[in-house]
Amino acid sequence: MDQIIVQILNGLDKGSAYALIALGLTLIFGTLGVVNFAHGALFMLGAFCAVVFSRLLSLSHEVVDETRTDFLGNPMTVDVPYMHDIFGPEVGASIIDWAVPLSILFSIPVMIAIGFAMERGLIKHFYKRPHADQILVTFGLAIVLQEIIKAFFGANPIQTPAPTAFTGSFDFGAWLGFDPLTIMYPYWRLVYFFFAVVVIGGVFAFLQFTTFGMVVRAGMADRETVGLLGINIDKRFTIMFAVAACVAGLAGVMYAPIVAPNYHMGMDFLVLSFVVVVVGGMGSLTGAVFAGFLLGILESFASMPAIVDLLPGINQIVIYLVAIIILLTRPRGLMGRKGVMEE
Repeated sequence: MDQIIVQILNGLDKGSAYALIALGLTLIFGTLGVVNFAHGALFMLGAFCAVVFSRLLSLSHEVVDETRTDFLGNPMTVDVPYMHDIFGPEVGASIIDWAVPLSILFSIPVMIAIGFAMERGLIKHFYKRPHADQILVTFGLAIVLQEIIKAFFGANPIQTPAPTAFTGSFDFGAWLGFDPLTIMYPYWRLVYFFFAVVVIGGVFAFLQFTTFGMVVRAGMADRETVGLLGINIDKRFTIMFAVAACVAGLAGVMYAPIVAPNYHMGMDFLVLSFVVVVVGGMGSLTGAVFAGFLLGILESFASMPAIVDLLPGINQIVIYLVAIIILLTRPRGLMGRKGVMEE
C-alpha cells in the first residue's frame, strides 16, 4: 500500500507539469489553430526567470568586516547582499531564501511580453499555413531560444533551491495512520502539485466566468461568426497566446527546485506534452488536464522496480503505448470534439 501511495504521489507530481504545459498548448491550438513546438522553450524560459531573479536578489558588494581577521590579523572583506542593506540582515536573508516563489511576480510580466512578441512577430504570419510549416518554424524558434540560453548560462544545470521551509519531507505514513517514516514525500513537490491545481483552476475560471473568457470560448467554437458580430477576436486570441505563455512560464518557475534548470529541459517535456494533448483531444482543455495527470500516474507506476524487472524499458514507452492504443480506437482523443483528427 505504501508503494502504491508513493507512486500515485509521483504521478501527480509529473502529471502537474504535463497538465500545465499541455493546457497552454491546447489554449494556443484551440484559439489560433497553431501547433506551437516552441511551447517547451517557454517552460524553460520560466525556469530561467527563477534563476535570473534569484541572482538579482543575491547581488552583493564587498565590505570590510572589522570583527573578522585573516591569518595575518588584517580585517577581512566579506560579500554583503544589497537585500541586507535595504531590508536588514534577517528580512533580506528571508527574501533571498524565498527567491523562487517571489520570482513568480517577476516572471508573469516577462512571460506575457515574450508571448506577445512571439505571436505578433512570428506566429501571426503562419495562421493560414499548413501545420507542417507551423511545426518547422516553431521548432526552429525553440532551438534558437535554447541556444541563446546556453550561450548566456552555459550547458550545466543551475541549482535553484526551494525555500528552507520546504526542504524537508512530509510524513504521509503518520498522516494516513501507517507507521511513521514509511511514506515520506518532499514538501516542494506537494507545493508544486497544489500550485498546478490553483493555476489550472484559475485558467478554467477565467474562461468560464468572465466575459472575455466567454468570447474566447465562442471564438474557439466559431471564429467567423464572432468576428461578424463586430468583436476583435484576433486581439483576444493574441492575449490568450500571452496567457498560455505565462502558464508555461509559471510551470517552469516552480519546477526549478525539482529539476535544476538547463538549456534543454524544454525539449525534454515538449514531446511528452504533445502526446498528452493528442491523447486528451486536440482543442480540449479538460482533456489536456485529465490526460496529463492520467499519463503521469501511468508513467510513475511503470517505473516501479517490479514492473521494470518484468518488462524492461516499459517506463520509457508506456505513455506512447497508451497514446497508440487510444488513437487507434478513438482518433480524436479522450475528450476531443467529433471530427477533429478523424478525417
